[in-house]
Amino acid sequence: MIGINRDGDVVTLELQREERRNALNSQLCIEIRDAVEQAVGDDARVVVITGRGTSFCAGADLSGDVYAAGFLDNLGDMLQTIESAPVPVIAAINGPAIGAGTQLALASDLRVVAPGARFAVPAARLGISVDRWTVRRLASLVGGGPARTVLLAAEPIDAEEALARGLANRIGDLAAAQAWAQEIAKLAPLSLQAQKLFLNDDGTRDDSTPEQTAALAAAWLSEDAQEARLARVGGRDPIFRGR
Repeated sequence: MIGINRDGDVVTLELQREERRNALNSQLCIEIRDAVEQAVGDDARVVVITGRGTSFCAGADLSGDVYAAGFLDNLGDMLQTIESAPVPVIAAINGPAIGAGTQLALASDLRVVAPGARFAVPAARLGISVDRWTVRRLASLVGGGPARTVLLAAEPIDAEEALARGLANRIGDLAAAQAWAQEIAKLAPLSLQAQKLFLNDDGTRDDSTPEQTAALAAAWLSEDAQEARLARVGGRDPIFRGR
């Protein structure tokens, strides 16, 4: 489900679940995590992550194991591996990055975004919630006001707004991201490693409060989350009751 290509010091990882718009399940999360670790072990200077087809990543695969035990742990391990990798990771956002796709982009250090791409976190439409890290990282990149619009109104951010807000670093396609990666690969690796550590020391990985942990669990275990699943299968709008 993942393609790996190396060009000099740059390794490109391609999500290859085009039939599911590159939606994440446990297996794909594990493969991405392992591929990033392997690239680092093989002395890559920069890693590029992109998606095959018209989507970067449509989020968690709601028809798969997203609600099963272990998925959130595998997702979290993947995101933390990308964030803590000692080399820059560039997300080449070739299309929509929805839900966990936005989280994958947020874990990356730089984002090159295609003109037609967009970001969205529709958790409130699904009766679930993203974690503290996601909320804090999004707010740190785009600002508190836009983050509230994305999270509390479930509204998307398009490529141009992402660039204006700082979520996108450049507008471009995969080739542009790879060309930029080649430039970055010529820079001093230890300097990049140190500065990445400093940039990611932003409080996003601080422990959640007991209230935050309880609220996250309550959303995922709620009747509303079950209602959203039934509504999706039935092709109707969910009716949320706050329980």
